Order: sequence, then C-alpha cells, then structure tokens
Amino acid sequence: LRDNRIELVRASWHELSISVSDVSLSDEGQYTCSLFTMPVKTSKAFLTVLGVPEKPQITGFTSPVMEGERMQLTCKTSGSKPAADIRWFKNDKEVKDVKYLKEEDANRKTFTVSSTLDFLADRNDDGAVVSCRVDHESLNSTPQIAMQVLEIHYTPLVKIISSNSWPEEGQSIVLTCESKGKPMPEPVLWTKDGGELPDPERMVVNGRVLSISFLNKTDNGTYRCEAKNPIGRNSTEYVLIVHDVFNTLLPTTVIPSLTTATVTTTVALTTSTTTSATAISTRDPNGFAGQTGPDHALIGGIVAVVVFVTLCSIILLGRYLARHKGTYLTNEAKGAEDAPDADTAIINAEGSQVNAEEKKEYFI
Repeated sequence: LRDNRIELVRASWHELSISVSDVSLSDEGQYTCSLFTMPVKTSKAFLTVLGVPEKPQITGFTSPVMEGERMQLTCKTSGSKPAADIRWFKNDKEVKDVKYLKEEDANRKTFTVSSTLDFLADRNDDGAVVSCRVDHESLNSTPQIAMQVLEIHYTPLVKIISSNSWPEEGQSIVLTCESKGKPMPEPVLWTKDGGELPDPERMVVNGRVLSISFLNKTDNGTYRCEAKNPIGRNSTEYVLIVHDVFNTLLPTTVIPSLTTATVTTTVALTTSTTTSATAISTRDPNGFAGQTGPDHALIGGIVAVVVFVTLCSIILLGRYLARHKGTYLTNEAKGAEDAPDADTAIINAEGSQVNAEEKKEYFI
C-alpha cells in the first residue's frame, strides 16, 4: 500500500496490523494480508465506510403565515451512507403524516434524503416549534436537528367576563372584554343595543373594562364588545338582566304559650261533691317556630280517664258508707197510748219493756 494515510502498526510472524487515518469513501473495499511462508498464507477483510449525513435544513417557511394558509416545510440532508432517516416533531410531539424521498448522489455511493411536512396554519400553532431530526448509525445516537418557530397571524378571539352572576337593582357590575389575536387587537369598542352607551356617568369604560354602577331596569339590554387587528375583527355579546332586590325574611320568634283545660263534675249522693281536673301543657321554649301546639285529643283523653276514675271512687265510697251505718232501736211501752196521763204511761211501760217489740229505722 502506497498511501501516507496508511501506517504499519505491528508486524510479527503471528500478526500484521495497519491503521488508516482520515478515512474517506474511497477507502472502502477489500483488504488482503499475505504471509510469505512456504506455502504463502493470505487473509482477506472488507472495509465498509459510512457516509455521515450533513446537518439538515428546513426550507419553505415564510413569516408570518396567515391563519388558514397551507404550509409546506421541507427538511433535507445529503451525504448519508446508507440513507438517513428523517422524523418531524411539533412541540416534541412526533408528526407521522409526512412525505419521504431518497435520491442517490452523483458519486453513486451516498444518498440525499428529504421529507415534507404539509399542514394548514392554525392559531394554536402560533409560537410552536417545528423540528426536523436526522437519525443515522454514524451519529452514535446523537441525531442532527434543525428547528423552526412558527408565527401565525389570526383575527381576534373575544370573550366577555362578568363580575356579578345575579345583578340586582342598586348594585354594580364590571364587564371585562378579553381579546386575543396576532397582531395584538386595538382597544375594544363597547356598545349597547347597537348604539352608544346611554349613560356615560354610570357606564365608565377603562380600556377593556366596562363598569356600571347603581344598576336599574333601564340598564337591561345587549352589550357588545368588538375588537379588531390588521387581519380582521370579531365581537361577542352579553345580555344584562337586572333583577329586583331580593328581600330576605327574618326568622320569627315564637313565644311559648300556656294552655289550661279545666273539667268540673258534680255528683249528688245525699251530699254534693265537686271534682276538678286540670291539665297544663306548655310549649317547649327551645322548640322551633312552626311546630304544632299541644295535642288536645291526648289532653282530653287524660281528663276523661281522671273523671271516670273519680266517679268510680265516689260511687264505691258511697256504697261502703251505706253498708256500715249504725242500728237505732226504739221501744214503745205497750198500753201507753191509753194512759190518762204521762205518769200512768210510765208505770204501765215498766213491766212490758222486756218484751217490747223492736223497731228499726235506717237512715241514709
């Protein structure tokens, strides 16, 4: 070998080693080692040289891009052997739907590879990072990457935010108009029912904020917020309904009441007796307002039972007293009726007192 890049490293009866510096594709081929002995011994080896791909480049990008326009980005790399692999990413998320093209270079040893990403520009892609990554076995797991930041212009997106979800008369409300677009929208325009704000003293506009104080029924209507930029304009509406003042009823305090029921019964058995039964019911002072009063049916039942027991007791007591009354005897002298005077009647009655007829009288 007659090449200054080839150097003999070791030579012995058992081993012969060489090194090649600044390797190029032309160094690829079959190498033969011969040992001049009797007989001559030879050994062959094939050297494969990898073509390192060049750093990729992204073409086809114009800035800015209007929303809805079609974009075609192409990533291209040359000098790879074998052909390199190209992958697309948007914000670190791989995009699969791409076109891939491989072409052989003029030296008929390396390849030029290209890939095209085709999509419609969307406002969500504004500021997104699109990257093209080249993978090849010669890069030792360190891919080559080209990046491009997207700039998408779009019309404003408008939204109204209310500070009061249930506005009432006398209250205040703040309406904030949030607008997002690229380029940044100009100051917003507030209108009511298609015209100017009717009461500038109470309806104050500060940038994107509309403040309305001391609300009343005349403030009811449709409020529109409009924003525009060089790309276009957009608007949104808010319907304001002012409600009547809501009166909150204070809780009512119920004063406990005292309920008295009196029943009087009179029974005549030689004498008159009066019995009174009183049932008292008081409401729980700690009870809630709206609870029902005393159960009059229950109270009436209790009074009836008391009266019935009292009557039974009086009747039993009367019968008992009647059965235990004392016995009274009256003796009349026989023949006393015919005596001319009292002294004679007494004398006539002395002998007949023993056999006198007994008379009994009962008093109830």
